[in-house]
Amino acid sequence: MKEHIGILLVVLLFMGCREDQVNQDLPLAKSASGQVNVFLGTSGDHGQMSPSASSPFNMISIGPVTRPGTHTGYDHYAKEFLGFVHTHIEGVGCRGGGGNILVRPMGSGGPEEKLWKARESAQPGYYQVAFVNGIRAEMAVGHNYGVHQYQFPGSEKYLTVDVAHAFLNRFVDARHRLAGNAVRGWVDTRTVCDRGMYRLYFYMEFDHATSVTKTEGNTYLIKGSEHPTMGLRIGFSSVSEEFAKARLTDGGSLERTMEKTTAAWDTLLDQVKVNGEEDRTALFYSLLYRSLQSPYVVSEPDGSYRAIDGSLQRSKGPIYHGWAIWDNYREQMPLLSLLFPKKYGDMARSIANLYPYGKNDWSTMHAPSNSVRTEHAQVVLLDALEKGHHLPLEDIRDSLVQEMDSLDFGSPDKALESSYDLWAGSKLMRSIGDTLLADTYLKRALGYRTYWERDFADMDWPDVDRMGARGLYQGTLWQYRWFVPFDIEGLQDIAGGEQVFREQLDRFFEGNNYNHANQPDLQVPGLYNTTKEPWKTQKLYRALMLDTVVQTYFNNNSKGIDPYIGRIYNNRPRAYLKTMDDDMGTMSSWFVLRSMGLSAVNVGEPRYYLTAPIFKEVELHGSSKKSLKIKVSNYHKDHYYIRSVRFNGKPLLRNWLTHSELIHGGELIMETDSVPNLAWGTQNQYLAHPDMKKD
Repeated sequence: MKEHIGILLVVLLFMGCREDQVNQDLPLAKSASGQVNVFLGTSGDHGQMSPSASSPFNMISIGPVTRPGTHTGYDHYAKEFLGFVHTHIEGVGCRGGGGNILVRPMGSGGPEEKLWKARESAQPGYYQVAFVNGIRAEMAVGHNYGVHQYQFPGSEKYLTVDVAHAFLNRFVDARHRLAGNAVRGWVDTRTVCDRGMYRLYFYMEFDHATSVTKTEGNTYLIKGSEHPTMGLRIGFSSVSEEFAKARLTDGGSLERTMEKTTAAWDTLLDQVKVNGEEDRTALFYSLLYRSLQSPYVVSEPDGSYRAIDGSLQRSKGPIYHGWAIWDNYREQMPLLSLLFPKKYGDMARSIANLYPYGKNDWSTMHAPSNSVRTEHAQVVLLDALEKGHHLPLEDIRDSLVQEMDSLDFGSPDKALESSYDLWAGSKLMRSIGDTLLADTYLKRALGYRTYWERDFADMDWPDVDRMGARGLYQGTLWQYRWFVPFDIEGLQDIAGGEQVFREQLDRFFEGNNYNHANQPDLQVPGLYNTTKEPWKTQKLYRALMLDTVVQTYFNNNSKGIDPYIGRIYNNRPRAYLKTMDDDMGTMSSWFVLRSMGLSAVNVGEPRYYLTAPIFKEVELHGSSKKSLKIKVSNYHKDHYYIRSVRFNGKPLLRNWLTHSELIHGGELIMETDSVPNLAWGTQNQYLAHPDMKKD
């Protein structure tokens, strides 16, 4: 008992760092990656993120598993470690996913000795932890490649490898074998929410090992030599063991891997340069980092990849997988389309490439990586098409039609969401010359009015603020009633006109009915941009990003149960609202876009609304040779109202810009103030509409 208390005291001494000191072991850096706090959102249900070593758009990330853990297997305030795993799907529901292949170091204390955390630090691409027993673990990640390094205080040193480990017992099957000083094979695991399965091929070899022994089932014991360290290098592939092995040749040492991955992160993060308060800049880059981890590149350098039916295919460009489209089409995809147009085009073509092989709304039984869901894929395809990306729509026409014909209208929320899909499908059909289907789908899309008038017109029913009422999914009638992004003009009309619509928005927000902990009403704070009072959106966005707000809904609870008053976005382990998952970069992207002064009007249309940035200057490089410079005149950190705007030297009275205007660069100057300009943004307003005559 005394020994146990002593260990805990030592742990507490080492762990006596505050939340804002989690990177205390790392040197200060001015690079974009050096400002990222990878521990943001890593405690409890406040983001469901992991501090694991990761590289951009990579299905592999190596990091710790703790007891207790969260959706990603880790909690920042947990002290006992179980080991380290190689896959984490960040910030998703269904209690997470991944957790493949557990590695655990052991010293003289053997398998019964606890791994108590003393201190840890991390940065993009790298993670390290020191334990009370003297063992120290480091790991770094490149694309589909990882390297572990363990230091031991004594002569006894071992690693155990559990090939069958996966979070929530989602392991299905594995085949593996010894190959000299290496272990190679594959492992099958169920995807998030158990809706499918993915296969990972792997090849791992060990440094400073005297023996590698298969013990029982799917586990191995590796004994270390007299050298004070042991190492493990591991490659992965969704295609074959040979490609997994080839990753080791391309990989390199821990230091070299760190160097390459840091450079890769800086290249992407530097696409946006911000100048402003230090705390805001750090929060910005930490959230931008989260926006660039998925989807995953699953194709190999020669273009080979596994399609979602398990067949081996070959492509001319990179193939992405690992989707949560129902979530990230709303925010992450518009962000990527601005910052990385080429990658966004490849992602859209990868979504189109799901259709020939049996796309459904969730993952398949032969997915090339862990994945979630793919509803609203046609909205993303339309968005990419409208932004100038070539897509093989003629080749997948029949599959698109099949998807449109199987849409679900069984509940009020599904009726509105399916109408949105029909609108997107209509425009896709028109782009390939099928005007008959285009007209049919548009007519069906406009049928949303019948559902809206039945379920959403009267907001005095007692169930309007009850989560799940009338079969709704993750939302209330108040929250879903605004979800007609493709026809705001029509929505205002059936609500009673612009003034009534605006008054209903006032009632919605004044009654604390908005729920930022989930996605169904994410677009609603921006709807004042379609009214005579766009300044209210400017105020709302700043409050939701940086100020104190009231939130009364969490997960599936109804209104008023344990409400929250405070900031939503915080740069600390308990970062978000409780039950607010990041959903593979969705909620991070929401912040990143608006902090730059932009938000998508309607995904599927190439336009963005303007709001006041939270920085003095923002510079977007995108794909154009000429960057877009966004400057704030009369800057004050607490100014969030727009007084005036100039774009490329000319006054801009409208409160929106097109995608083309933004990516072609230039200078956007926003003059801000502490009081609203009641006239700005009320001229030449853009209200999304489905009328073909206006297109």
